Amino acid sequence: MPPSLHHRIDGPADAPVLILGPSLGTSLAVWDAQTPALARRHRVIRWDLPGHGGSPAGALRDTGPGSTVVADLAAVVLDLADQLGVTRFAYAGLSLGGAVGAHLAVHHPQRITGLALVCSSARFGEPAAWRERAALVRAEGTEALAAGAPGRWFTAGFTRTQVAERLVDDLRATAPEGYAACCDALAAYDLRPDLHRITVPTLVVAGRDDPATPPGHARELADGIPGATLLELPEASHLAPAERPQAVLGALLGHFEAPADDGSRHTEGMAVRRAVLGDAHVDRAVARTTEFTADFQDYITRCAWGEIWTRPGLDRRTRSCLTLTALIAHGHQEELALHVRGALRNGLTPEDIKEVLLHSAVYCGVPAANSAFATAQRVLAEDGVPFPF
Repeated sequence: MPPSLHHRIDGPADAPVLILGPSLGTSLAVWDAQTPALARRHRVIRWDLPGHGGSPAGALRDTGPGSTVVADLAAVVLDLADQLGVTRFAYAGLSLGGAVGAHLAVHHPQRITGLALVCSSARFGEPAAWRERAALVRAEGTEALAAGAPGRWFTAGFTRTQVAERLVDDLRATAPEGYAACCDALAAYDLRPDLHRITVPTLVVAGRDDPATPPGHARELADGIPGATLLELPEASHLAPAERPQAVLGALLGHFEAPADDGSRHTEGMAVRRAVLGDAHVDRAVARTTEFTADFQDYITRCAWGEIWTRPGLDRRTRSCLTLTALIAHGHQEELALHVRGALRNGLTPEDIKEVLLHSAVYCGVPAANSAFATAQRVLAEDGVPFPF
């Protein structure tokens, strides 16, 4: 049996599964920016194409010229899902990864619960061009493509960023036989006659500046898939998840996540509230709740903790910095003490907290910062936190 695809799993073990498929020449790192937020409510499984990232080219039974089709890639993804005990899953794929997802939705509809096709196509151009590229890579390796990759993958202003350079390095590290086999798969791929067979909720995302799969390809997908939603992103080229990470994330969250009701917001908010403030404080607050204060306790749990603190745009460490500054500015010393402890739980060090207080002295005023230093120093002393200054 061929070796399995290299993969990575993030998110709760009991959450609905979302599989993310990469594009030709990249690795599962192309989804790095979206994974943390998606993994809040999904078990996110990312995988590498054969010969890409950590997957051996031998994950395919035959990588010889003309031997590989998209059905072979879909089969190894299903094998991976089976090995992980995953029966049904949502799927989002970029470019070739999207073609794999579309094939699964047509030929294995019982496995797919939802689909997102990002910068993908029902047919990726003329087969001869892909066969020529496959022959070039088999002869000269993927380094022969590295110089031209930024222009195919990114807009001009993004090509020299660290993210772009790291993804081009992934291309350089790709095994020639794996890359060439995937080119053969793209050469043989034409799903246009079968698009009407995709019946799961489908989102199609296009980059308006994508030369590899121009917006017309996305419109063809959206027109052919019953009920599909189309989103075109400005200032985005082929690797839109890397270049426009928040826009792609927002689209995926909107497509795959059902709107949270008040009960789920309260449950998630209570979990975050306990993680930041500690069980002891939350237990005391809950015990003191009366009929008069119950609505207020529900409000802060749902809105402050269940909506704001759980949003993907900022991590908890950053939110702690903002919260400390706001409390200093308004002189809320009792709440400040509570959130100094919360900041420590969220990963701030005493040195970090000191820097926040110093910064606040400039923008909130020296008297406010003076009181804040006294409060923070008292909390650190009470909790026995080492503070070398």
